[in-house]
Amino acid sequence: MLRIHFTGVDLARVRMAGRPDALWETILSFHRLRDRRDARLFGEWRTETRSRLNSETRTLGMLIPSRGYFPDFLTPVEGQYGWDVGLDALRGIRPERMRHELQLLAAGAAVTPRLREFMDGGAKHLPRLMGELRAYHRAAVEPYWTHIQAQIEAERAARGRALLDGGADELLASLPPMLRWRAPVLECDYPVDRDVRLRGRGLLLQPSFFCRRTAVTLHDPELPPVLVYPAAAQLASAPAGGEAARPVEEQRQRTLGKLVGHTRSVVLRAIGDGATTSELARRAGVSLASASQHACVMREAGLVTTLRRGNAVLHTVTPLGAALLKGGAVAS
Repeated sequence: MLRIHFTGVDLARVRMAGRPDALWETILSFHRLRDRRDARLFGEWRTETRSRLNSETRTLGMLIPSRGYFPDFLTPVEGQYGWDVGLDALRGIRPERMRHELQLLAAGAAVTPRLREFMDGGAKHLPRLMGELRAYHRAAVEPYWTHIQAQIEAERAARGRALLDGGADELLASLPPMLRWRAPVLECDYPVDRDVRLRGRGLLLQPSFFCRRTAVTLHDPELPPVLVYPAAAQLASAPAGGEAARPVEEQRQRTLGKLVGHTRSVVLRAIGDGATTSELARRAGVSLASASQHACVMREAGLVTTLRRGNAVLHTVTPLGAALLKGGAVAS
């Protein structure tokens, strides 16, 4: 069980990440690549990713075990500002910190000659690690990035509504079921028993597409507190075969032809920062059934993401849909 202890100051400093963290997504996707669960969502992604992987990943496999601890330096806090910023922070990791975290890794696993070599060499081996990380990211995460962004945007919209409705208390209570808000403690199913005390530093909530089943946090209690948790935002009815994780471009080409006419242009604009189906019908001046049908077609075209929240669904515009809106109305 993980228990995160809040003070009143911490509640005032709870915040949602502004975008998916490319390093967290890359590291967590490496876990998904090696397990066989969630085949409907990730099965085809695994097949496609493995077919693109033509480079060495032994260093990643050594530093990211199938379960348990992996070094905090692989997911620097700067990663929330983008892939390149995160890699720059990783490149500048202090040798003593790297050595300490590798020792923690070795304490929980058999020390292979390869790990011993990495521990002894320290920063000397960083270029090899970063080369593997870049190659893996290009194969496993980059082709799906637009879809990942859309899922995180939908998650942010849902949590943003909870925050507006009831403040930080409602936001924390609205998180996925493996997270339970029992003020002033946020509890989480976790492989080890651990208490995290925020001590006025607040908490960054980082939704993740590749995080599944349990949330993840940094091991070092002195690092800025972050809780990476499974984004509830997924396609409402993912096609069989794991197409929820397929590159968006491939799905879009099959369905974008359906998206024509003035009404759908109005409906897409009416979604704004997020709208339930009933709100969408009211804003666009169409019937509830029509709003639902238009939203379904636009979701298939990759322009809208739908997230179920209780008895309602929340529609949000994807980056692709936003780009289309910025370029003008849909052709009539």
